[in-house]
Amino acid sequence: MSEHGERPLASRRRLIQAAGATLLLLATPTLRAAVRLPSVLAVRVWPAPDYTRVAIEYDAPLKYTQFLVKNPDRLVVDLEGVEFNGVLDGLASKISADDPNIRLLRAGRYKPGVVRLVMDLKNEVKPQVFVLPPVGGYGHRLVIDVYPLNPPDPLLSLLDGKDGNAPVGDRRVARNDSAQDAPPELRADNRIEMRPETPAETRKRGGKPVVDRLVTITLDPGHGGEDPGAIGRGGSYEKHVALAVAQRLKARIDAEPNMRAVLTRDSDFFVPLHMRVQKARRIQSDLFVSIHADGFIKPDARGSSVFVLSESGATSSAARYLAQKENEADLIGGVNIDVKDPVLARTLLDLSQTATINDSLKLGRAVLGELGTINRLHKDSVEQAGFAVLKAPDIPSILVETAFISNPEEEKRLNDDTYQDKLADAIVSGVRKYFSRNPPLAKSKQA
Repeated sequence: MSEHGERPLASRRRLIQAAGATLLLLATPTLRAAVRLPSVLAVRVWPAPDYTRVAIEYDAPLKYTQFLVKNPDRLVVDLEGVEFNGVLDGLASKISADDPNIRLLRAGRYKPGVVRLVMDLKNEVKPQVFVLPPVGGYGHRLVIDVYPLNPPDPLLSLLDGKDGNAPVGDRRVARNDSAQDAPPELRADNRIEMRPETPAETRKRGGKPVVDRLVTITLDPGHGGEDPGAIGRGGSYEKHVALAVAQRLKARIDAEPNMRAVLTRDSDFFVPLHMRVQKARRIQSDLFVSIHADGFIKPDARGSSVFVLSESGATSSAARYLAQKENEADLIGGVNIDVKDPVLARTLLDLSQTATINDSLKLGRAVLGELGTINRLHKDSVEQAGFAVLKAPDIPSILVETAFISNPEEEKRLNDDTYQDKLADAIVSGVRKYFSRNPPLAKSKQA
């Protein structure tokens, strides 16, 4: 090629190189944006007697590592590739002084690209740390569940009532009494043995049916913590309404002769569905009543309902829809699916026992009849569907939809103290009617 032919080629090369450099400079911000570090959006802390949950919400997937440190007890979680921001800087303010498990939570830049969370603990713990994908209104979440290494015994907790005096039949045990100091017939390991060997009699006292042995009823306020449940147009959360009604119902049951109630949660925290069942079984409850406030896509849906478990499918499309929605609570609230639960597995195997479902239907009809005196009924009969929270094989269980929180009129009533009292009165009246017709049997100890 001639000299004149080489010069244009060199010029073109220089031009291409310059254009490439310019494009690289222009593309650098875009490339940087494509690899932007995840940012923490919120941190929520849910203390509870059984465990404390810390939920860290962020806008993109991240990696983490964890380890425990002794003397003093601490849990350390390193977040890789996370921007340190004001949300993380304010962690210390998230922990309340009365948190049963966490003393302090703080975060700082550990090394380039790594934020370290340090949790000072009040006792030895058994942590579970796991991630949840985006669901509902939440983005990615890292969940830190802090369980005490030595959890409280549920039967001792019954004797040691939070109100200072827990009723046990016609006797009372002071809050500061230990189980060994209590009379033998009231100790946790003897509670079941004190029951009669024959069906308990039901007789009249003051015009009301009275059960001649101690009856324990587990009340389950739906949702809680990370899981708000249905949300009304006025901004009401189902989890708050359910807890308020359950607390009023507990007070009325505790005032009944030889009855007492236990809550699966007594404040705003999340309890996995299978744990609600397990709590009732561990204290050998006689009944399980789950309290909810229904929600639907149309605001004109209204009325109270009662549901029980079905082994053979839902009795209506509405029941099927509701069961599916309620069973998704674990997705919203967040459950570590890697944790194996042999009790739940045994529970599911035992579902072939249909006697409990028949008793549940009797209880449901009694409660539904009483609810019909204070509110219109969504359906005139008890409905059935595959609710996970009703799967205790040996405890009659019902789910009460008090009203539709998605209906503006019913939402207003659900937040009214007087209506909440009426709901509690109706449910306890239904429970009394059930026991008057179906005296509770003696129970032997369970493994």
